[in-house]
Amino acid sequence: MGVLVYLIIMLPFLIFAIVLSQGKGSFLLEGFHTMAQEDKEQYDEKALARFMGKMMYGYCFCVLLWILNEFFHTQWLFHVGLVLFVALTIFLLIYANTGNRFK
Repeated sequence: MGVLVYLIIMLPFLIFAIVLSQGKGSFLLEGFHTMAQEDKEQYDEKALARFMGKMMYGYCFCVLLWILNEFFHTQWLFHVGLVLFVALTIFLLIYANTGNRFK
């Protein structure tokens, strides 16, 4: 049953990753699509979407580790996936919000 829940969680992440990694779907990014048009024009939408797509692939990998944990009944896979999930989120927040990388 746990595997099914993780697969349901992973499916939208994977779909978003595929769309975003093609440089499309920036309307899916919360905060970006609510900006004024003048503010949006300052950003490289494709680069931002591709970066977020890569992050979504990372989140899919974390969920995959959780699925493997359910199959092999090893708690360490869940912990590794959770630590990677948190680390990826911290990296995403710092990288995307510093250095004007996407302007």
